[in-house]
Amino acid sequence: MVVNDDTELRKFLIDTSSKSSVVIEDIDCSLDLTGQREKKKEKTEDKKKEEKDKYPFNAEMKKMEHKNSQVTLPGLLNFIDGLWSACGEERIIFFTTNYVEKLDPALIRRGRMDKHIELSYCCFEAFKVLAKNYLELESHKLFARIDNLLEETKMTPADVAENLMPKSAEEDGEACLVRLIKALEEAKVKAEEEAKAKAEEEAKAKAEEQEKLKVEKEREANGKEGIEINGVVQENGEDSKHSGSNTNGVKESRDVSH
Repeated sequence: MVVNDDTELRKFLIDTSSKSSVVIEDIDCSLDLTGQREKKKEKTEDKKKEEKDKYPFNAEMKKMEHKNSQVTLPGLLNFIDGLWSACGEERIIFFTTNYVEKLDPALIRRGRMDKHIELSYCCFEAFKVLAKNYLELESHKLFARIDNLLEETKMTPADVAENLMPKSAEEDGEACLVRLIKALEEAKVKAEEEAKAKAEEEAKAKAEEQEKLKVEKEREANGKEGIEINGVVQENGEDSKHSGSNTNGVKESRDVSH
């Protein structure tokens, strides 16, 4: 269901019966209600342009969403626990997000969102539950290898479940486990390559920054040396001028005496 403004949100809540559940998925990108309100005002135009250049599709989608949606933060808060929510009983509201740190503190404070549940990456215990549900396996010789890979690799339960699902009637449990192991190994290699590339990029940026500071220091040192040399030249010039003046004065005095 698409809700465009606070009025439609209120109507939706009134039409919702008691003992029901309401799910708002990806709250961090569904509405312009994320982030610290004061910090959002400090975002520079250069930063916005950089994000637009880097992620043009996301920027365009966000622009369209903000243009179409006029739901406000006070409207959503009233929807959750304000006056609008007093028209019914026993409702459970679920919010999902991948970036809880971006949400406004007023939205996620204790007492408003009573339960915070983190759905983390798949661990070995979760894998065993999935293996039992999809393959009816409680133990296998490949479980030890999968346990080691899950400790070294980040993979969501959804990705694990996808690899555990038989793709055809001919595939047995061991074939599915082998496919999962292959996927975990590929994910591990990819993560290591990304970490290596990130480290190289950070090292390159650090080296460039140090080189920049070195050049600036050399410029400052050269500029200071130039000022000192000019000062010495100027002093020598003044001394020579004064000496010439004294010599002329003596010569003129001798001429007058004769």
